[in-house]
Parts: sequence; structure tokens; C-alpha cells
Amino acid sequence: MSHPPSPARRSVLRGALAASAAVTLPTTLGAAPAFARSGRPAAPWGVQAGDVTAHSGLVWVRSDRPARMIVETAATESFRQVRRWHGPLLGPGTDLTGTTRLHGLPAGEQIHYRVLLADPDDPRRTGEPVTGTFRTTPAGRRRGVRFLWSGDLAGQGWGINPDLGGYRIYDAMARLDPDFFLCSGDSIYADGPISATAALPDGSTWRNVTTEEKSKVAETLAEYRGNFRYNLLDDNLRRFNAQVPSIVQWDDHEVRNNWYPGEVIADSVTAYREKRLDVLAARARRAFSEYFPISTLPPGDRNGRVYRVMRHGPLLDVFVLDMRTYRDANSPGTQASDPVGILGAEQLAWLKRELARSRAVWKVIAADMPLGLVVPDTTEGRPNFEAVAQGDPGRPLGRELQIAELLRFVKHRRITGTVWLTADVHHTSAQHYQPSRAAFTDFEPFWEFVSGPLNAGAFPASALDGTFGPERVFVKAPTASNVSPAQGYQFFGEVDIDGGSGELTVRLREQDGTVLFTRVLQPGRVGQ
Repeated sequence: MSHPPSPARRSVLRGALAASAAVTLPTTLGAAPAFARSGRPAAPWGVQAGDVTAHSGLVWVRSDRPARMIVETAATESFRQVRRWHGPLLGPGTDLTGTTRLHGLPAGEQIHYRVLLADPDDPRRTGEPVTGTFRTTPAGRRRGVRFLWSGDLAGQGWGINPDLGGYRIYDAMARLDPDFFLCSGDSIYADGPISATAALPDGSTWRNVTTEEKSKVAETLAEYRGNFRYNLLDDNLRRFNAQVPSIVQWDDHEVRNNWYPGEVIADSVTAYREKRLDVLAARARRAFSEYFPISTLPPGDRNGRVYRVMRHGPLLDVFVLDMRTYRDANSPGTQASDPVGILGAEQLAWLKRELARSRAVWKVIAADMPLGLVVPDTTEGRPNFEAVAQGDPGRPLGRELQIAELLRFVKHRRITGTVWLTADVHHTSAQHYQPSRAAFTDFEPFWEFVSGPLNAGAFPASALDGTFGPERVFVKAPTASNVSPAQGYQFFGEVDIDGGSGELTVRLREQDGTVLFTRVLQPGRVGQ
């Protein structure tokens, strides 16, 4: 499959934050043509699109002052024939952010959009338009599908370093011109303050862009919002957002490291005045919903949930999990019964139902945590485990019981083409799970691919738990902990599905786009 970048998409990359020469205000607002001038609403944080389907998509923006959001779409970047979409009034209640849902779009087409911000008291006063583009999901399979995934941004104190060109990995990803980007969690590090400088092992100095909200751990709603704004200070990320739509999930660092519902921070942890994780999580979730265009969170869905399935034509369904909100407490993971597990009963039932209903050739399960990699939770000295595996290679215990139930379901319902993608552990690897190597054997073989970080500390490879028989076929990781992005070890993954054969190719890539590992999977097999 080939997706050569169109001239239009390259233009968006070059000028995502630049203004058109002259743009008229929507006539439906009763305004005469006007040029953008200083002192009018502006969008220095750029635009982004998300949760794109065959006929719809969400467009996001943040204004620098109260404004009315207006979106115009066209088939070409000349915007000669436009459709206008009246968006929300952006105000302090949403931190001046807003999302507009576009509907009735043509399937499988390049959509060009521009966001206008109008003075709510004078619709003649508009800021410079900010442009973006995305491709809607094709109705057929001929074109194929290409997408990227990774996670873990601005962690361990490694933020936007202008000496290194900021988050350069986003430019490498943009050059591949994917249909969408799957952000696998840890899109911010709300628990990780960023200082102006940090010492590097070679004696040089790492320099960070800094903001007030990133000077301490986030506790207030304003501080969580400031964490999301911080990443949007990076030019590379803003250009990428304007070119590539996203599917976003969350994990722990959007709130606090290794958090779980009901947790209370120990009084000895003086960095936090607010000790109740449920309170912190509610604030973080609100900020998360304000800063990403997600169809199942407010304002699109008032009840709100992160888990959802995004259908990308006949070739692909992406099942976006939330392994954080519904989990039980982190523990040694040795209990013989665990009805809550890492997904919660309701989400597990949803996942089974949607997997059985899917007719897509490939069912990508987007997990924010790995299955067979041991992730300890040593927060405040606790000898617990954070993910699914707990290091005991025997029969399933603890959260493994829920995963065993899911894998058994996939086998007995003859569900084909399941592939697991994740991030979280700050290295890249490929694991093949095989019942002949496992203590639990009632499942079909499958693959799990790990990528990340995008811009965070890199860490040694995690230990494997033998319960589901993983074999690590490839890994690249440092031997030391918290290796800075200046030393490399920043990764993203690529999935390329051929429209003709249906083959799925996974490539694990380094920061500059270099391919480290490739695996081609064949369609039509139960599990994979």
C-alpha cells in the first residue's frame, strides 16, 4: 500500500499555523468581508482532528480569549467552495477550548478545514484562520490503511528542548503521512514537574521550555489544563496535529503515577496537598476531555467514557481500552478470584460484545498497558503490580484471570485478526504469545507490540511473565534507567494494512523513522 503525501497535505505541514491571505467571515453571521487584524481572537495552540469516521470527524481549537468557533471545510486547500459549521462559544468554563463535530462528509476523501475565531460581541472581528486536514475512512478496502502509535510524552522531567529542536519525533511520523495516530496513553506527565535544566551523563546540560503549571505536580484543574497546554507549545506537535487526526486514550500519568480508583496518597507525600485520587482523577479527566477531540467524552457524550471502538472501513476496527478508570487496587496479584480486574466487568462485557460483532479483517486492541510484561508498582514502597502480569509464570491469578477469560472468548468465538498494541514501558518490543509455552493454554496465539516513549526517559526491558507464554522476538531498550531523549531510545510503531491481500505489516521505528523490526501477519486466523 502506498500513501504518497499530496501537495495539499505538505502545504498544511508547512503552514498549519499561518493565515490565509484574506478570508471572509461567514455571511450567516451577518458580517461583511474582513481581514484578520491584531487584537482579535487567535489560536496559537493550533488545531487538531480526532475520532474520524467515514462521514464525520471532530475538530478542536483553543482560543486566547472568549470567541465563537467556526469551522469551514472544502475539498481543496483553496477553499473555493466551503461548508460552514457553527461551533461552540469558547469561554473560561472549558479553558477557552472547543470541539465542533463535522458530519455528512464524503467517505475516503481528503478534507481540508480551517477554524475561524470570531469576537462573540462583534462577528466582524475574526482572528487569522488556522488550517488543518484529514482523510475520512474509506468505504472500501482498495486503498488500505496506515496508522502509527506511541505514547509517553514529556516524562521524567524531559520536556521541550529547543536545543534539540523540540519533539522532533513528530516530524518523522508526519513524513509517513498516516491515516491517523493512536496515542496509547501518558499524553502528559501531570505528576512530573519540568525544570529549566537537567544535567546529562556526558556533562552537558538539557534545557527545557518551562511554564508555571509545569513547575509542580498537578492538583488543581488549572494545573492539569496547563500540562496539556505545555505540549502544544512545541511546533512539531502542532504541525503534526494539523496534518494527522488522532485516536487518544489515557493511562496513569494524566493523573498520577500508578493511580487506581479509591487510592489515597500517604500523608508523608508532601508534594500533594490533595490526597484523594478520585478528586484528582476527576479534574484530570475534565482537562483531558477539554484538550482532545474524543467522541465519547463531553461535550459529545455527557456521561463520558474513554473506551470505544473506532471503525476504519472493512479492514480495521480499533478497540480503545481504558485500563485505568475501572481497575481494582494495585496488589501482589495473587488472588484466585478477581471479578473487577483491570478492565472492570462492564468494559469487559462491552469488549467481548464488540469483538464478536466486528466484521473487520483486523481487530486492533489498543491497550494502555501490556499483558505479559511485568510492571511493578513501588509507589510509596508498596510491593504491588501495576499492569496485568505479576511475575508468577503459573496459572492465571489476579488481573490475569480477566485476560484469560477474554483470550478464551476470542478462541471459542473464532474471532480472527486480533493484534494488541501498547506503550507505557518506555522501550520497544514485539512479543508472541503461544499456548504451547504457557501455563494457561485455552487461547489461540497472538502478537503484542510495544512502542514509546515519544519524549520521555527510556528504561530497560521489562521482565516477562510466562502465564500466557510470551516470547520476546525483538526488543530495543537501554541498560540504564531514565535515559534522556538526547541519547535516543525514542520510538513509534507503524501498522500498514494492504488493501489487496489484507496482510498487516507492523514496523517498529526509532525517533528518526529508521525501521528496527518488521513483522507481516496474515489475515483470517483466529487470534493471530
